[in-house]
Amino acid sequence: MFAQTVDFGERWWLWLLLGVGLIVLLIFMVIFFSFIRLWIQSFLTGAKVGLVDMIRMKLCNVDYARVVRWKIALVQAGVPVKTQDMESLYLSDSTREKIGVERVSQAVIAAHKAGIDLSWPVAQAIQLAGRNILEAVQIYVNPRVINCPDPAKGKSNLEGVCRNGIQLQVRARVTVRTKLDRLVGGATEETIIARVGEGIVKAIGGAEHHTDVLANPNLISKAVLVNALDAQTAFEIVSVDVAEVDVAKNVGAELQVKQAEADLQVARAQAEQRRAAAVAREQEMRALVEENRAKVVEAEASVPNAIAQAFRDGRLGVMDYYNLRNLQSDTQMRNAIAGAGVGGGEDRPGRMPG
Repeated sequence: MFAQTVDFGERWWLWLLLGVGLIVLLIFMVIFFSFIRLWIQSFLTGAKVGLVDMIRMKLCNVDYARVVRWKIALVQAGVPVKTQDMESLYLSDSTREKIGVERVSQAVIAAHKAGIDLSWPVAQAIQLAGRNILEAVQIYVNPRVINCPDPAKGKSNLEGVCRNGIQLQVRARVTVRTKLDRLVGGATEETIIARVGEGIVKAIGGAEHHTDVLANPNLISKAVLVNALDAQTAFEIVSVDVAEVDVAKNVGAELQVKQAEADLQVARAQAEQRRAAAVAREQEMRALVEENRAKVVEAEASVPNAIAQAFRDGRLGVMDYYNLRNLQSDTQMRNAIAGAGVGGGEDRPGRMPG
């Protein structure tokens, strides 16, 4: 019994080593069975994602299962991509759902199947720049139709006035396709809508008669397409189709009526100004007449004084005075006969004896 106890004491390290080995084996089995399925899939499909890579992604807090599945899809689609690039995209993705890997993988696969030259680094850069790369590829493959103007903005028609003064209301549909090389830094759909709207209004304004536009709406489309309205944008304009053209109102006639009313008001104001000037001139002339009459009365008032002074100075005799009075009486009598002087019933001075 003592020998057995000594033997156990001498081999305690063997039991410790056996325990550690069991623990290591258990950990290995857990790790092995956690990654074995994905590893087998990647091995059979040629994705070549090793167990070490999966463990590294797990330690870096990367969803290794998602990365492996999309790596398998990319390899099966014939798109070469490195596992490290997919890991960097996952870690760089700032979205809450971490859907960058899915979008970029789907976009690259769709572009490859459609014959579009889109590499993983370019697609990754576009996605990280804030663009939806998958939607961009889908619009490139299947062009989008947008309304001009956008009814969601509160306006359903564009309005333009032809040279003959008739206002037209136009609604157009613009077919656009994504320009993948201009997604980063290119203008959005709102710029396309604004430019096309401006081009339509300009085309209507350049039409000589509104019937020309009604008879051939294609004139608007041609005038819009020649202006390269998709420059510096993320989209390429495929076509501009005029969906509806309506005659609104005669703006030219309304403007002429308003101009005539304004001219009438101006003429009335000028006539009133001339009338006021004539009235003022009349009042001035009356004042001038009264002023002259006052001067006459003042001159007549000085006549007796002059006669008296002439008597005193001996320059006027009594007979001269009587002759003057007779001359005045004759003058008054002639005025009375002519009806321009004092009436016949009034007393007038008698004729002095000559």
